[in-house]
Amino acid sequence: MSRAARRYSLLDSLESPADLRGLPVTKLPLLARELRAFLLHHHATHGGRSPAGLASVELAIAVHRVFDTPADRLVWDGGHQADAHKVLTGRRDRLHSIGQPGGLQPFPQRSESEYDAFGVGHSSTAISAALGLAVAAARRGECRRVVAITGGGALTAGMSVEALNHAGSLPVDLLVILEDNDPSGSGSSGALSNYFARILSGRVYTHLRESGKKALRAMPTVWELARRSEQHLKGMVLPGTLFEELGFNYIGPVDGHDTMALVATLTNLKRLRGPQFLHVVTRPGASFVAAASAAAAGPRPAALGTACATALTGLPGTHSAARPGYSEVLGQWLCDMAAADPRIIAITPAMRGGAALRGFAQRFPDRWFDVSGAQQHAVTFAAGLATEGLKPVVAIPSTFLQRSYDQLIHDVALQRLPVVFAVEGAGLVGGDGATHQGSYDLSYLRCIPNMTLMAPADENECRQMLYTACTLSGPAVVRFPCASGPGVAVAAAMSALPVGRAQVCREGASGVALLVFGALLQAAGCAARRLDATLVNMRFVKPLDMELLAALAARHRALVTIEENARAGGAGSAVAEALAAHGLRVQLLQLGIPDRFIGHGTRASCLAAASLDAAGLSDSIERWWRLQQPQRLRSAAGR
Repeated sequence: MSRAARRYSLLDSLESPADLRGLPVTKLPLLARELRAFLLHHHATHGGRSPAGLASVELAIAVHRVFDTPADRLVWDGGHQADAHKVLTGRRDRLHSIGQPGGLQPFPQRSESEYDAFGVGHSSTAISAALGLAVAAARRGECRRVVAITGGGALTAGMSVEALNHAGSLPVDLLVILEDNDPSGSGSSGALSNYFARILSGRVYTHLRESGKKALRAMPTVWELARRSEQHLKGMVLPGTLFEELGFNYIGPVDGHDTMALVATLTNLKRLRGPQFLHVVTRPGASFVAAASAAAAGPRPAALGTACATALTGLPGTHSAARPGYSEVLGQWLCDMAAADPRIIAITPAMRGGAALRGFAQRFPDRWFDVSGAQQHAVTFAAGLATEGLKPVVAIPSTFLQRSYDQLIHDVALQRLPVVFAVEGAGLVGGDGATHQGSYDLSYLRCIPNMTLMAPADENECRQMLYTACTLSGPAVVRFPCASGPGVAVAAAMSALPVGRAQVCREGASGVALLVFGALLQAAGCAARRLDATLVNMRFVKPLDMELLAALAARHRALVTIEENARAGGAGSAVAEALAAHGLRVQLLQLGIPDRFIGHGTRASCLAAASLDAAGLSDSIERWWRLQQPQRLRSAAGR
């Protein structure tokens, strides 16, 4: 037997949560150690995933031990948080394929496993979804339990608070577990807290509590005194008063790494009726990576932890210094601007490329606001700053911005406030799959009045566009992919680009002009050389360079628009509308992301799947252009 096989002997014996429920309870701490070791080895070997799942190991084991999954429903509020869940539900041998074409989904998804009760993408959806499952079970008279597992960051979003408020008012059996990933590792966890959790979830306390309610309701004054006394007692030792006021029975905090305490508390909670709230305190996953790296001996080589730590720095948005990503360009630009202008404020709701912005956070901590999962708040907060003469820059992923659409329209654009939106993850991002592909921002932004939309083709243009956006009197968007740039040197000097002006990069003789919006310029350049086409870097989606469009339509037989956005309603649609409005008739091909969800994979594989790589662009244009030739000949013969 190999050393690796011996290391995971207990984990290897499990094919499903049913096997887990058959283990002696005393074996669960050992299973937790094996599962964490497996995840550490997986991260070290394959990288690319957050270590957050390492903190959820004991919790995943406990919920599958206590609840009869999949009959009982588990709703996770994040993908990385559910890595241990995936391993325990029969997907261990495929965990390495997460984010690869044809591999496991990066997040829980109903089509992948019967244990994934609800599809996950962005955070803060678990409580709302779980409440829907719980109400459905109650209406059908099904005796199933529903558990929502959420994180502290998710509770910062209004959607979670709205769901808690609604759930607390309904007589449904719903358990919400807050995994409080305490960076200090202290929180309120420990033996005393675990004791309180077991007592407050136990039958004796629950019986006395409910009996006391019935007896004291006949005496309103005494009942109110007793109610307030219980809340006061809980408030002195527990942070649960808020959740009690929302209608939940609050239990905790409990040590999220004490498997036995978790199982005991969850077993008690499973017997209780109505909305329950369990507060679990865990250590950040990165602390386990650090501990593994520091260990000089043990079942794993010490070097493994170092490899894991190195692998985990390779998150989306991080790139080498020789070829910076667009997020790094944003981070440096923010630092440079803030050093020169005290009005610059940076806001981000947990931006994916946030590592690139740490330099700003360290240099200007009083001008840095990470509002976690509160995307709507981020936008309106920026609007408030802008009304007072400050210059807020909201660094936000494309798919996070779409969650803030009402605030974008009413709180920013309607008031024509000068807020700069640095939209990362625009276009196809790859590994996180359909839930995080930034396919729609040009479509949903282009229709908003007062907006200026820019799409840089390279790193230096990104810097200059950010500066341009900062000089405007209204809202402006600079959208860029979560990727490295083509390697263009970034100039230290900043100058504003002429708004609404495109750049002709190449004059061709074939009669075809390629109009490129954003980071596909390099790939389109290959097609332009192959076809001897004119190549134009459009730069601005709104306003369009109408003067150049008219000139191109006059000099070319056909125009091709190229964008990393959904074709419907995107930049190509803007060109078509502009040409029609000016009475210009020219053959037009619109290339972009097709009308389907693009799944996970590498960014390159996603571009290829959408035919937006160099080969796909050339092939699409050539095939279309060949089809136009007979039509032109027939038209000429008929004249």
